[in-house]
Amino acid sequence: MNAARGARFAAAVTGVGLVTAAGIGAERTWHHITHSTTPSGVGPHPALAGMPCDFAYTVGGFDSAALLGVATSRLMDRFSQLAVVAAREAVSAAGLDHRVWDGDRVAVVIGSGHGGVPFYDEQIAVLGERGARRVSPKVGLLTPVSGATDSVCRDLGAGGPSFAISTACASGTHALGTAHQLLRSGACDIVIAGGAESAASRLLVAGANQLKALSTRRDDPTAACRPFDADRDGFVLGEGAGLLVLERPEHARARGATVLAELTGYGAATDPDATVAPDPDGAGLERALRAALADAGLTGSDVDHVNAHGTGTVLNDLVESAVIARVCGPRPLVTSTKAMTGHTLGASGGIESALTVLALRHQLVPPTANLTSLDPAVQVEVVAKEARPARLDCAVKSSMGFGGFTAALVLTRA
Repeated sequence: MNAARGARFAAAVTGVGLVTAAGIGAERTWHHITHSTTPSGVGPHPALAGMPCDFAYTVGGFDSAALLGVATSRLMDRFSQLAVVAAREAVSAAGLDHRVWDGDRVAVVIGSGHGGVPFYDEQIAVLGERGARRVSPKVGLLTPVSGATDSVCRDLGAGGPSFAISTACASGTHALGTAHQLLRSGACDIVIAGGAESAASRLLVAGANQLKALSTRRDDPTAACRPFDADRDGFVLGEGAGLLVLERPEHARARGATVLAELTGYGAATDPDATVAPDPDGAGLERALRAALADAGLTGSDVDHVNAHGTGTVLNDLVESAVIARVCGPRPLVTSTKAMTGHTLGASGGIESALTVLALRHQLVPPTANLTSLDPAVQVEVVAKEARPARLDCAVKSSMGFGGFTAALVLTRA
C-alpha cells in the first residue's frame, strides 16, 4: 500500500551519484556496465579469508582520506563514506550548491540493510581478545544504519525531515519511495535518497552461506554471479552507494534544472511468511508492482524496461520473472546489473534506480552480464551479451528482501 496517495505526482530526478565496483562516479559506472562484458572489482576479500565464500565485489581505488579528508573520514564507517561521495556527485550533477540552499527544505533518506556491521565484527573481536577498555568509543557512531543519513546531512547541511530505512535488500527502493512521498506532501523541496552498503562481515557471510544463498564458484569469481542463467547458484556480495537528487517539479522548473527522469510511482508490500525466501507465487512483489503502476496512473502494458532485483539465486529469479510476466506481459526488456556490481544488499535499490534513470536518459538497456544460457523457466525477455538501444518511456525498478519486504518504483522519461 502507499501512504499519501492522491493525484499523480512526478518527482523530478535532477542528479545521480554512484560509487560501485564498476566505477567511482555515475559516468564510469554506466560506461563499464554498458560497454564491458567482464565484471571488475570482484575477487578474494581479505575479511573473508578462509570462508567457503571468500570473494566479493569491492570499490577499487576508493581513498576516503583523499576524497573526504582524514578527520572527516574517521568519523564515518565505510558505507557512510560511500554515501557521502555519491551524494556530493548527485548534488553537483543537479547543479545545486549546498552552501547557499535552504537546508531546512532539504531532506536525506538513505537505505541500508546492515550499517557498519564489519566494524561490529572488529570490535567484538577486540572485546574478546583485549577487554572492554580497548573497545573503540566510536562503535555507537559508526555502526548504526542511520550513519549514512547522518553523515550526508552533516556534510551537506540538510536540515529537513530525514530518515534511515532498513528493510533488508529493499531498503534503497523504499528510501526512494519515501522521498517521493515527502516531496508529494510538501514537507521539503529537495530529497537526496537511495542506498549505501559495505557489509563484508564474516558473520553475515557465514550465515548467508548456511542458507545456501551465496555462489561458491571460488575458481572463477568474475563468472559467479549469473542472474537468470540456467547455471546460477547464488548471489555474490557487493558494496556501493547509489543516490538520486529528487525535487518537487515546480522547484526544479523555477531554477531551470535539467530533469533526467521522473519518479512517478511507488508501491510497497510485505509477504509476512517469506522470511528468507520469496513467496513462491510472488504475491507481495506483485502487489507492490501493481500499486506502483497505479500510483503512476499506468498499467503493466506501458512498461518498456525493468531493472530487476535479479540476484542470481534460483528461486528469486524465477519468482520475480513470473511476476513481471503476469503484470507486464512479454514486452518489457528486463535486465539485472548485479553481475557488474555484486549484490549490494540495502544499497541495491538505490544503485539500480540510478542505472534505470541513466537507461531512460540514454535510451539504452544494460546487458545482464554472465548470462550465457537463459533458464527456460524464465518467461521474460532478458537482455544479454550487449546493451540494447530501445525506445524507453517507462521503466520499473523492483526489489525483494529477506523478511518478505518488497518494493517497486516507476520511473518515466522526462
